[in-house]
Amino acid sequence: MARNKQISTKPTTLLLFITVLVGVILIFKYLWASSSSTSVYTSLHYNWVRENNDLVTLNPSLFNHSTDKILELKDKKDKIPERLLSGTFADLPAPETEWEEMAPAPVPRLDGASIQINELFYVFSGYRTLDEVHSHVDVYNFTSNQWGESFATPKQMANSHLGMATDGRYIYVVSGQQGPQCRTPPVAETFVLDTQTRTWDSFPPLPEPRYAPATQVWRGRLHVMGGGKENRHTPSTDHWSIPVKNGKALEKTWRKEVPIPRGGPHRACVPAGDRLYVIGGQEGDFMPKPGSPIFKCSRRHEVVYGDVYMLDDRMEWHTMPPLPKPDSHIEASWVLLNNSIVIAGGTTEKNPVTKRMILVGELFRFDLDLKKWHVIGKLPYRVKTTQAAYWNGWFYITSGQRDKGPDNPQPKKVVADLWRTKLSL
Repeated sequence: MARNKQISTKPTTLLLFITVLVGVILIFKYLWASSSSTSVYTSLHYNWVRENNDLVTLNPSLFNHSTDKILELKDKKDKIPERLLSGTFADLPAPETEWEEMAPAPVPRLDGASIQINELFYVFSGYRTLDEVHSHVDVYNFTSNQWGESFATPKQMANSHLGMATDGRYIYVVSGQQGPQCRTPPVAETFVLDTQTRTWDSFPPLPEPRYAPATQVWRGRLHVMGGGKENRHTPSTDHWSIPVKNGKALEKTWRKEVPIPRGGPHRACVPAGDRLYVIGGQEGDFMPKPGSPIFKCSRRHEVVYGDVYMLDDRMEWHTMPPLPKPDSHIEASWVLLNNSIVIAGGTTEKNPVTKRMILVGELFRFDLDLKKWHVIGKLPYRVKTTQAAYWNGWFYITSGQRDKGPDNPQPKKVVADLWRTKLSL
């Protein structure tokens, strides 16, 4: 009987030992997991920095396996905020700038175009919303500080993504997109406006249609280069020119010129004496959603860059110092002042975590003598495709798409606002 009792206690002892061992293992795993989670959270907390502009930024060193763990956390309070900015793309330090708000434009507009001729500021077409476009010109008089009477554009003329330049009286309007959303293909038609009579005339069409090409009258010829091809997304490096005088083309066909070193739309194109500067831009753009009857915009991969190129009088391209940060949607956001180019706003590279578009809120200056960039001020808010002008010591901006607020650089509202600030260089 005693031997039988001794044998029966062995399974009980073994079961108790296994139970204790499993308990110890579970406790150890719990403590290790808690320690690991705390470590990841602490790493995130101490790598966030709050800039002087009150933007939360993420230290680039976090972009490793630790970030992946953070993104996988299911609790909302542990997720990376959607407004998070990489330090690479945060607002740059800039002097505070005092802006005065003037009478707004008659309509809000995005991706329009503008030309200043003396005291008159001509602001063209553009989107009101993605589903509605404008087909008219608004004119602001800097001497009276008032918006004047609007007038219509030709029915065949594009509504957005226009190439535009002037010789001081005539305004040349080149190619672009007709209609709302992301309608394709663009038009090749080109028109010329006599600003003294406010009459329109036709002009030789481009060899191929383009979206938002860099356009300028330089050394007696109208130059058109870059932009997006017919599918709206593929960048073009083509460069054409045609001689112009008194609003007329002196030749029947466009001449092929040396290609621009890097293609794409939404760039500033600035003449400065015997030099022509092409600044910023991007490769790629939104495309129409396949099968959409309204050409609904569909996101595509875009690369925004800060490249600056200079074309000399021998028709040779030279690479200049890049912008302080990549910048696009600035085709009408510049003025030439005292041998400097001043550029307002735009868009920069997307947020590396959320992939959302980031707007630019700085005022940049390129000193043409020193070939050097400076950040000289802050805009009232971040904004893209704003229209810029300069008159009697005042720098003006109007229209465009502004940010969601001081702590969120994503684009939101299309505006009609008109602002000005004193500027002397």
